[in-house]
Amino acid sequence: MSDIQMFHDREKFAAATASARLTNNVCSEEAVGLMNHPNVILIVFLIGVVTGLRSLTGPAATSWAARLGWLSLVGTPMHFMSSIITVTIFTLLAVVELVADQLPSTPARTAPVGLSARVVMGGLCGATVGVAGGESIAIGIIVGILGAIVGTYGGYYARTRSVKALGVPDVVIAVIEDIVTVSGGLLVLSRF
Repeated sequence: MSDIQMFHDREKFAAATASARLTNNVCSEEAVGLMNHPNVILIVFLIGVVTGLRSLTGPAATSWAARLGWLSLVGTPMHFMSSIITVTIFTLLAVVELVADQLPSTPARTAPVGLSARVVMGGLCGATVGVAGGESIAIGIIVGILGAIVGTYGGYYARTRSVKALGVPDVVIAVIEDIVTVSGGLLVLSRF
């Protein structure tokens, strides 16, 4: 098969896939993936912020949203996020992280390892939500990473200042932050 023939076959496949996605989504006002541009970018940013607060809660919420059909990933490179294996792995890791965060030996989220995990996971979540909303993977990654950085530093400063200002143990603020993070992630993605 010549390179030209392979190119034309790829173009036909891409056109058929795009047409199928539009056909499946246009039938309903509630169709997933037909959001207007500003809303998609905002939701990508917000799931990045959630990931900045807890590095594995964002991916767990995103994979659950994909599994429940809130995000349409069929025919996209991010389709693996909707598999039961991905949902199970991220859910278990998120639970472990929520427990580990309460330990005094847990390093700050702004430490290189914690920050790196948040950046990577923010990019993954951003790509997933962005693609589901019709954006490019690159835009999703960039906005997801920006949200993760804002969530990381914003959450760090909010938590440390709240502990000092209220004079309560760190664990009290940490539990409140956990509740906000989990509920916020699900709320943001349920609006998709």
